[in-house]
Amino acid sequence: MSLFAIGDLHLHFQSVLKAPGQQKGIWKNHEEAFRRASEKRIGPEDTLVLAGDHSWGKDLAECEQDFAYIMGLPGRKILLRGNHDRFWDAKKTEKLNRQFEGRLFFLQNNYYAYRDYALVGTKGYTFEGPFYLDGRGRIKGWDAEEKERADALVERELERLRLSFEAASRDGYTKFIMFLHYPPTNILERKSGFTQMAEAYRARQVIYAHCHGEARFHDSLTGVYKGVEYRLASGDFLAWQPLKIMD
Repeated sequence: MSLFAIGDLHLHFQSVLKAPGQQKGIWKNHEEAFRRASEKRIGPEDTLVLAGDHSWGKDLAECEQDFAYIMGLPGRKILLRGNHDRFWDAKKTEKLNRQFEGRLFFLQNNYYAYRDYALVGTKGYTFEGPFYLDGRGRIKGWDAEEKERADALVERELERLRLSFEAASRDGYTKFIMFLHYPPTNILERKSGFTQMAEAYRARQVIYAHCHGEARFHDSLTGVYKGVEYRLASGDFLAWQPLKIMD
C-alpha cells in the first residue's frame, strides 16, 4: 500500500479550456499520459491525492466526465480544492463526500486516515503580486491593496487547515502529511503561517501544486526545511508521473 500525489490535472472533457497553452508541449494529451503512468505505478490498494485544479468545469454538471476520468484511475482518490475548482463550494464539502461516498474523498476541514498518519489539507493561498521591478528585474515593491487582500485569504485558509489538524489530533493522530494547492510560501518568503503550522504539528511532509510552467517551478520551498520535507507535485513538473509520497 503506497501513497501518491499529483496536482493541476486541469481536465476539460466537457468544458471550455481557459488556458490554450495546455494543448501543446508537456500538456499535449496529458490526460492519457497520466492515465497510463497511473496504471503502471498505482495499485488498487494504493492512495492517490489530487492536489487541486481538477477541472475547468464551472459546476458539477460540467465536471461529470472529468470525475468519471478521475474515478477510473487506480487506487483510492482524495481531492484537494484548487483555485480553479469552481464546482466546489468549501461550505458544501460534506455534501460532496456524501454524494461521492466510496468513490472520492474531498479533503477540507477534515482529515483522511492513511495507516497511522492523518492526511490534512486545504487550498491555501499566497501573495503572487503584482510586484514592481527595478531596471535590473529586482523586486522593489508590490501592490499593497492586493497584499492586504491576500493576507486575509491566508488567514482564512490557515483556520481551515487548523480545523483539520485539530480534528485528527482529537482522534489520537500524531503523524501528519500536509497538502496544499497553493505553495506554502511566495517568492519573497522563507516562512509563512503554513510553514509555521507544519512545524507546530510536526508534519513529516508538505505537498503542494499550483506552480506549473518552468518559470514557476522554483517559486517556493523544496527539500527539507526546519525538519519538514517540502515537495512540488504539479503535473507538468512531474511530467505526469505520480509522485510517491511513501510506501
